[in-house]
Amino acid sequence: MEEIDQEKLPRHIAIIMDGNGRWAKKKKLNRIRGHIKGVDAVREVVTACRELGIKVLTLYAFSIENWQRPQEEVSALMGLLKEYLVKEGEEMVKNNIRLSAIGRLEDLPQDVLTTLRETMEKTENCDGMILNLALSYGGRSEILHAVRGIISDLKEGKLREEEIDLSSFQKYLWTGNLPDPDLLIRTSGESRISNFLLYQIAYTELYLTQTLWPDFNRKELLKAIADYQLRERRFGRTSEQINGIGT
Repeated sequence: MEEIDQEKLPRHIAIIMDGNGRWAKKKKLNRIRGHIKGVDAVREVVTACRELGIKVLTLYAFSIENWQRPQEEVSALMGLLKEYLVKEGEEMVKNNIRLSAIGRLEDLPQDVLTTLRETMEKTENCDGMILNLALSYGGRSEILHAVRGIISDLKEGKLREEEIDLSSFQKYLWTGNLPDPDLLIRTSGESRISNFLLYQIAYTELYLTQTLWPDFNRKELLKAIADYQLRERRFGRTSEQINGIGT
């Protein structure tokens, strides 16, 4: 078991959950069986993060590009999402987890969107941890959404040009009420960002693992956090500045 320093936990962990299809192929199963197994990994990781004291967990659950997948697979993913929300809603309340979501949520099937909003409302007073689902999400679309919001507010006189800075811009992002991720985990051995949180991960630590998402568990999560805790986060400064050596 990895030794974790409770004083150096990442506040916000983001995960690109990749490898469900390859896991299923290795087992000679269809892709949907891989997605079903992937939901079990979601449950284990959410539980582990809550128990560790992670404040925000963002899961890349469905990208805008994923709509291009075969209709059978898309329908199965939407069904699994709705089933997860229905089954886990009460558990989230019980465990003080607030559900939030980012992305073009209006793209979701109406029944799924209704269930999502009901679960978010049910958990809105929970303050132990935020589980943030990226659904029909794309980083470029998010930035474009923010730009359009700023233009609209400029036209309506709600915002002055001189008020636009990095801090104000961030508030127009879908993640405007969340801290930037400290740690981004990608499973399955891929080395891409895949249009995920492009603005927010400017100084995020990346952890890439060969483990396929359905096999990612508490032990794997602890390995990622332990690796993160070995790193020196400088944010553009020198090691000497970080450690208070010299002036």
